[in-house]
Amino acid sequence: MHIGFLNPQGNFDSANSHITKHPDFGGQLIYVKQVAIAMAQQGHKVDILTRQIIDPEWPEFAEPFDTYPGIENVRIIRLPAGSKEFLPKELLWSHLVTDWVPNILKFYQQEGGLPDAMTAHYGDGGLCGVLIEEETGVPFTFTAHSLGAQKMDKFEVTPENLTEIDEKFNFRYRIIAERLSMNRSAVNITSTRQERFEQYSHPAYDGAVDVDNDNCFTVIPPGADFSIFGNQARAQNEEAIYQLIQERLARDITESRRDLPAIVAASRLAPKKNLLGLVQAFAMSQTLQERANLVLLTGGLDDPLREEANHDLAEQEVLAPIREVVEENNLWGKISAFGLPDQSQESLAAAYRFMVKRRSVFALTALYEPFGLAPLEAAAVGLPVVATKNGGPSESFRKGDIEYGVLVDPEDAADIARGLERVICDADEWEHFAQAGQQRVLKKYTWETTAEDYLTLLEQIVSSPKARRRAELLPIHPYFLNPQANTDISLEELSRLYFGSNQRALSTSSL
Repeated sequence: MHIGFLNPQGNFDSANSHITKHPDFGGQLIYVKQVAIAMAQQGHKVDILTRQIIDPEWPEFAEPFDTYPGIENVRIIRLPAGSKEFLPKELLWSHLVTDWVPNILKFYQQEGGLPDAMTAHYGDGGLCGVLIEEETGVPFTFTAHSLGAQKMDKFEVTPENLTEIDEKFNFRYRIIAERLSMNRSAVNITSTRQERFEQYSHPAYDGAVDVDNDNCFTVIPPGADFSIFGNQARAQNEEAIYQLIQERLARDITESRRDLPAIVAASRLAPKKNLLGLVQAFAMSQTLQERANLVLLTGGLDDPLREEANHDLAEQEVLAPIREVVEENNLWGKISAFGLPDQSQESLAAAYRFMVKRRSVFALTALYEPFGLAPLEAAAVGLPVVATKNGGPSESFRKGDIEYGVLVDPEDAADIARGLERVICDADEWEHFAQAGQQRVLKKYTWETTAEDYLTLLEQIVSSPKARRRAELLPIHPYFLNPQANTDISLEELSRLYFGSNQRALSTSSL
């Protein structure tokens, strides 16, 4: 089979040079890359379609074609959309319609044939899947990764601030594109059942998809890469990472405490990751402070508890209260925070292996985690996991009464502390969760399994493309057919969808 991955935002290159450098990049690029490679290794031809960027700040994204070393059957195809320089995803919408989709169709016309099916990622990729299917009949699946309505909820959008927030994030395009994507895709792929029933049931998507219709959805969880995160794997810079961690612990941790286990967190400095709740839990538990140190792996900042954050407002908002808790509770000498030099998966896996040797614990205390690949990767290495009960970890680390990790309430610091104490303070519990978590990931959460599930689904769709067609199709908004015409998506439309006819709605005068 020939499969195209539609992923206009972010970008891909053979060295994963910028995979965590920008909010448009990150986990979704790892997801697409790993699924594509796993499909190719099973004998299929795979194209990762993304946007060409000709910009001195991003030299890796200039060439129209790229490959991954040692991987056959996978092409990275970069096609122009709008201006040559890098553009954030919020500014791509019109360019996808006028440039990127036509360039995809022209490219395959010159090649002599289209892929058998497309798999579209995020709302912008989904929109392109809609337009390509409308033009050619090639079916597509839609993997949202995250949906705009939940992001609007987190920003606490109101009729009064909608205009200001939309000016930055262009939610009016995103919500309409997501509605079209979930409505017209052959099937919506989610990572968990919870994602299906909690995210797609948002009122903003009423009438677009029926969350109770099993033909509309398939759960295909992502995987961990055991070639990187296996406990027997080794990074090229393995010993250098061990040395770096020892140097940072020597810098931050009191000498008599340096061989203690660590409570390890690895995440972006984003408020939703709730690192503050983890630090508060550590501060309130004398038991944890006696038995372990707290280690925060924090992106590119080398000493975030002391050095100034960059200009990112979110990072500043996260670090300031953490520093207050550290100061008020005199946690100096018990806590260390630093970034790994290249921010690569290989370096992160090496750091986890170092921590396993000290019988450490991985903690993810996010307020909500749609799936939670990070704790699965930590578990693959052999770290017991204490994770938020809100979101994907409630499915991946628990099945009925069987526990594969400890789930905690992220908004209750005492509950976080209890969960960590359960593992840190009991050698038998540590052994149990180290083995149970690792076996759970090995059996259920590998990229090979993810790719097999995708392929089975795509083969069904290609053999019977309309078998999963559901309710009446939504019409494609005129803006997405011709952005240059006077048919822009209005804030009234966004307001009506998001707030609903029976809730607060913007008046025409307020717009």
